[in-house]
This record gives sequence, structure tokens and C-alpha cells, in this order.
Amino acid sequence: MNFDRVRLANFKPYGDADLRLTEGVTVIHGLNGSGKSSLLEACFFALYGSKALDGTLGDVITNGEEETEVDLWFTHDGVSYHVERRLKEYDGRIDHQCTLEATDGSDVSRDGARAVREFVTELLRMDAEAFVNCAYVRQGEVNKLINATPRERQDTIDDLLQLGKLEEYRERAGDARLGVEDVLENRRGRLDQLDDQIAEKEEKGLHDRLNALESDLSEVTDEIGRYETQREQAKETREAAAETLSTHAEKREKLEAVESEIDEIEAAIREAERERDEHRDAIQEARERIGEIESEIDDRLGDAGLGAASEEAIAERRDELDDREEAVREELGDERVSAEALRNQATSLDEKADDRAERAAEVKSEADDLADEAEAAADEAEERESSIEELRGEAETLRERFAAADAEVDREGVDDERERLQERRGEVRERSAELSAELKNARERVEEAEELLSAGKCPECGQPVEDSPHASGVEEDRERVAELESELEDARERESDLDDRIAELNELASAADRLDEIDETTSMLDERVEEKRAEAERKREAADEKRERAADLREEAEETREVAARKREEAEAAAARVAELEDALATVDDAREAVAAIEERLSAIADAEDEIGRRREKRENLKEVNDERRDRLADKRERRDELADAVDEDAVEEARGQKERAEEYLEQVAGELDRLGERREELQNAIGGVKGEIRELENLREERESLAERVDALEALHEETSELEAMYGDLRAELRQRNVAELERTLNETFELVYGNDAYSHIELDGEYVLTVYQKDGEPLDPEQLSGGERALFNLSLRCAIYRLLSEGIEGAAPTPPLILDEPTVFLDSGHVSRLVRLVEEMRGFGVRQILIVSHDDELVGAADELVTVEKDPRSNRSTVRREDAAALDADELDIGELADD
Repeated sequence: MNFDRVRLANFKPYGDADLRLTEGVTVIHGLNGSGKSSLLEACFFALYGSKALDGTLGDVITNGEEETEVDLWFTHDGVSYHVERRLKEYDGRIDHQCTLEATDGSDVSRDGARAVREFVTELLRMDAEAFVNCAYVRQGEVNKLINATPRERQDTIDDLLQLGKLEEYRERAGDARLGVEDVLENRRGRLDQLDDQIAEKEEKGLHDRLNALESDLSEVTDEIGRYETQREQAKETREAAAETLSTHAEKREKLEAVESEIDEIEAAIREAERERDEHRDAIQEARERIGEIESEIDDRLGDAGLGAASEEAIAERRDELDDREEAVREELGDERVSAEALRNQATSLDEKADDRAERAAEVKSEADDLADEAEAAADEAEERESSIEELRGEAETLRERFAAADAEVDREGVDDERERLQERRGEVRERSAELSAELKNARERVEEAEELLSAGKCPECGQPVEDSPHASGVEEDRERVAELESELEDARERESDLDDRIAELNELASAADRLDEIDETTSMLDERVEEKRAEAERKREAADEKRERAADLREEAEETREVAARKREEAEAAAARVAELEDALATVDDAREAVAAIEERLSAIADAEDEIGRRREKRENLKEVNDERRDRLADKRERRDELADAVDEDAVEEARGQKERAEEYLEQVAGELDRLGERREELQNAIGGVKGEIRELENLREERESLAERVDALEALHEETSELEAMYGDLRAELRQRNVAELERTLNETFELVYGNDAYSHIELDGEYVLTVYQKDGEPLDPEQLSGGERALFNLSLRCAIYRLLSEGIEGAAPTPPLILDEPTVFLDSGHVSRLVRLVEEMRGFGVRQILIVSHDDELVGAADELVTVEKDPRSNRSTVRREDAAALDADELDIGELADD
């Protein structure tokens, strides 16, 4: 597998970055904190998403941004892929979108973070943790495997070599075996239970019981038929007697009905006579009420203005009153309208007078305000003229500063010159940092060599020597230290000089900005002075006009109030006439009310006379109805006598006796039939039960036969699962032993390349992944006893050996991820860095196609095929990345002397 390209947008310190990666050794270098490791973390995140992060998804989004994008193109086993991840933060949550697709025409596509992660895990045959343990040595984790327990190391390596799958399969086979045992034991128990149930049912003699029950059922059925025949005969006798009794009952009912009708007719006659008496009394009461009403009419004739209470006189008087009311109302309406109009005119004129007085006061106040505003505008114009003079004086001072400055620049060239010097200062600072790191390494080499010389050992190989010829190398290192110190001091002086010049340009840039601001402000103030003077003149003229208008309004208000007083006097006279007319109208209403009362009483007399007529008619109708009822009553009495003679009491008594005897027999036979029916039902249920047991016996025999076959199959399956479980366990042990042997071989080959001809002979790895280092004299050492640098290289050797084992495979090559080393020199001194370089070169020799290293060590940079430089802008705190040709690095290296000339 190779990483081909990574593109970032708002990922951690990167605003926008696009980097292409090739085969071979690529070293990513830059100052500490510039974002080198973040570049590799982005590749790891693209493959595995949130599983690749130590924190949350929100941690990877650049501060101040709401979304991030990571795109990774990679090639694996000859197929090219593109992974795209998008994170967007809103409403306190993170939206994570992810897609993967093949870019060479293959039909491969995945959508969703989980689907992509599962595809990558299956493709690489390793999840995020396995990727870190195999190919990705993260910063600070160089000693992870050596510090792990043997059990942790065993689980890690087994998972990488896919042996964990075999253990998983063995456990599954074991679970299956236990499951089969449970089912087999259950089926065996069921088989024994079926044998017991079959024997129990065979002992009952079910077929003999069935024959005896069917014989008893036949006898009971015959006896039930005989009783049912006798019951039908008794029913016929009972029905004949019932018919005789029914005929007698019908005659009796008719007799009773006739007698009831006679009683009803007699009651109706009595009720009608009572109603006739009530109508007679009501007629008498109506005549008395008419007399009282006629007396009341005589009393109201005077109030109504009538001589007699006739319809003609009432109509004539009503017409007179209507004419009078119409005339009064017409005059009253006119007077009311006139009075209201006069009052409204007076009120309106008062309001107009008040409005004109208020408007006069308002106009006078507006004139005063305009006069004040005119004076304020004139004062403001004078103040701004004074400000213009002050600004022009300040501008002259700032121009003198440009003339006196050491930097020969004008206002327009300040920003360009400052940017040029800031870029040069950044270059000098980067070179200072490189010189500082190189000086530190050189001093450490000198100190180490001096310690070895003082101990009588060779500073290069560390072996005791006498008068070592290699001491000259120490002098070269001391000279290099002196040169680096001189270069570093020159660079720092140059940086200080650039700081001073940039500070001066910062002040001049501020002065240029202030001059631009002054020019703009004075121009604006000149315009405002003219505007304010014109405004003051306009407002003085407007104030004079408003004072004249206020005087006119006050005069109009006085004239309007005089007219309003006259209108109010006329309105009061009209109101007095309205009161007189309203009194006349009330007199008309009283007369009309008296006429209406007389008319109502005449209507009441007519109603009473109508009532007398109606009641007389009803009395005559009731008399006629009673005469008809008396005729019907005579006919009903004659019919009653005929029905009484037709009733035969002896026949009735004989029929009643036959019916009672038949009902008694039916009651007795019903009980016997119920008993026989229950017996028949018991026999039928017993027969059904026996037949059911026979069917159960047959079903039990069939179930036993099927279950016996199932038990035989389960016994065979149990034997197969036991063999499968043992096979997976044996295969895992065999493959682990082979992996241990291969891993020990590759580990020793790798370690030999790093520590060949040194104090250590070989490494031993037992079946439980316990590591032991042997010295040349055969003394065993625990890896924990090695020095810090030795432990780091030992762990890197182990990681590289595991990587080789995965890459080469036991039975053929397998594609693996790039070998990634993030700051592997953290725990290494200068001597061990050389061994690390040798290890990297040898891994290339073993066929590792792509190695990515994050480091700023010069030796590792020198071993690179390609260089990737990461820089961070201190102003925006954003990182940028660029790819360089390693062969051209020395030619392009920054020359401090040339910078000093600038």
C-alpha cells in the first residue's frame, strides 16, 4: 500500500494544504510545533475516522472554523482508492460525512463513516489499533511494544498475524460443541420420556375399552328413541285439551271485552254531562265580565276625548291624534337640528380658536429653536475650522518624520519594504533554529567524545585503546562547534538588526496611515464648514418667517372666539322651543294611550261574546254524542247476555284435567330423557377420549422414531465440533510457533544490521513472546536493562521485524501500509541516529516501498529521497507544506553570509 496524495482544508493548523507522496523515503521536517505530525494524523484519520483520534471529532477542526475536509488517495494491491471525509459543526454537534471509491474504474464504493472504516479494516486486514502497532510508530510511542507485557505483546502480534481469528474460530467451535451437547442431552431426555409414555399407554388396553363403550352407547340410544315416541303422544293430547280451553277462553274474553265496553260507554256519558255543566258555568262568567268591561270604557271616554265608544268615533279620534303628532314631530325635528347645529358651530369655532392659539405658540417656539440652531451651526463651523488647523499641523510633523528616518522610503513604499524585511527575518530565524539544533548535537558529540577519552576509550567505537589515532576527530568536532557558534552569533545579530529596521518601518507605516487619515478628515471638515455656515443662514431666515406667522394666528383666534359666542346664544333659544314641543308630544301620547285602552276593552267584550257562542255550540254537540252513546249501550248489553248463555263449564273442566295429566307425564319423561342424554354424552366423551389416547400413542411412536434419528445425528455432529475445536487450537499453536520462528529470524536480521559487530550477539523470542537480548559473552539481558537509545532502537527493530513478517508473509508476499515513523529520534543520541538511518536504508533494501519519517535530524534528512517542509506563519498560526528534491537541498540551503549582505 502507498499513500499517493493528501489534501487538507481547516484540519488542525492547516488552512489549505495539498501534498503528493511517492515511493521511497520521504522525510517531513520543520520546526517544533509547525504541524508535521498533524500531516500524518490526517492520513490516519482519513483511513479510520474517529477510531484514529485520541480526542473528539471537534478537536481536528481548526480553531475559529466550522468545518474541515480531508481527502486521501492511496494504492493497495494494484487498485487506486480515494477517501473523502467532511466534518461540519453546528448546533453543538458534528456532522460526519465520508465516502470511498475506486478511481481506476473498479466497481468499489462505500458511503458512511462506519462503512468506510469497515472496508479499510477488511482491505488492510487490520483495524486502527493494529495499524498503529504495525506500521505507524507515533510520536512518544517508540517504546510501546518493549514496555508491553508478554501477554499484551502476544495479543498484539497474534492480531496482526490474523491468529486472533483462529482463536475466535476455536471459541466459536467450542461454543457450538457445548450447544450441541446441551441439545443432545435434552433430546436424550425427551427420548427416555417418550419410551415411558408409550409403555404407560400400551398398558391401558385402549382398543378393548373402545369396543365396550360403543356397545353401551348403542343401548342408551335405543332407549332414548322409545321415550321420545311416548313424549310426542303426550304432546298431542296436551295440545287438544289446550285447544278446547282456548276456545272457552276466547268466549270468556269476548264476554269480558263487552262488559268492559259497557263500562267505558257509561263512563263517557257521565264525563260528557260533566263537561256540559262546565260550559254552562263559563257562559255565565263571560256575561258578568262583559258588564265590568263596559263600565271601565265609560270611565276612559273623557281621557280619550270621545263621546261614545264606537269604532267610527275611535278611528276618527286616532286620525286626529296622528295628524297632531306628525305636525309636532316635524316642528320638533327642525328645532332640534337647528339647536344642535348652532351648538356644533359654537364648539367648532372655539376649537378653531384654541388650535390657532396653540399653533401660534408652536410657531413662536419653532422660530426660537431655529434661531438657536443657527447659532449652534455657526459655532460648529468655527470649531471645525480650528480642528482643520490642528490636523494640518500634525500632518506637517509626520512628513518631517519621513524626512528624518534612516529608511529611505516614502509613504507608498513603507508596506512593501516592511514585508520584504519580515520575509528575510523569517529566513534568518529558521536558519538560527537549524544552527542551534546542529550546535546542540555537535556539543553533545564533543562532550561524549571527551568523556570516552577521559575514560581511555575510542570516541567512535567505544573500545579501550592506547593513544587512539581517532582523537583527531574530536578536534574536528570542536572546530565545528566554534564555527557553528560564530555563524549562530552572526545570524542572531542580523536578526536583531532586522528587528530594529522592522520596528522603525512599523512606526513609519503608522505615520503613513495617519497622514492618509488626516487628508481624508481635513477634506471632509472643509465640506462640513461650508455646509454649517449655509445652514445657519437658512435657519435665521426661517425663524423670522415663523414669528410673523405666529402673530397672524393669534389675531385669527380672537375673531373666531367672538363668532362662537354669538352661535351659542342662538342655540340656547332653539333648545327652549324644543322643550315646549316635547311637552305637546307627551299630551298626544297620553290621549292615544286612552284610545288604545278603550279599543282593547271593546276587543275583550267581543272575545267574551265569541266564547259564549263557542261554549253553547259545544253543549249542543255533547248532548248529541251522549244520545248516540246511549243507543250503543243498549246494543252492548244485549250482546253481553248472549255470550253469557254460550259458555260450557263441564267441557272446560274435562279439557283441563287431560291437559294437567299430559303435562305431568311430559315433565317426568323430560327428566328421564335428560338423564339418558347425559349418559349418552358421557359415553361419547369417553369414546372420544379413548380415540384421542390411541392417536396420542401413534403420535408418540412417530415422534420417538424421528427423535431417535435426531439423536444419532447430534451425536455425529458433537464428534465433528469437538474435532473442529481441537483442529483450530492445534492450527493456532502451529502457526504461532511458525510465526515466532519467522519473527525471531527477521528480528535478529534487523537487529544485526543495527548492532552488528557490537556488544550484542542475538535476540531470543520464546513461544509466549518473551524477549531476551544476549551479549557477546552469552549473558542474557532483559530489554528493560538497555539504555534509552538502545531500547528505542531495539523497539524499532522489533516493529520493523513485525512489518517485514507481515510484508513477506509466511507463504508469500502481502501488501502492507507505508512504514511511518513520527519523531523516532526523540530518545536517540547522535550515535544511535546513525544506526536508525542504517535501519531505514535496510528496510528499503528489504523491499519496503514507502517510508514516511517526521524528523528535523540532518542525518535522516540526508537519507531521504524526497523532503517535505512544514512551516507555520506566526501571524495567522496556520501551517503550510511544500515538497522538495532532496538532491537539491544543499544547493538551496540558506546562506547566512548572503543574508547578512542583504
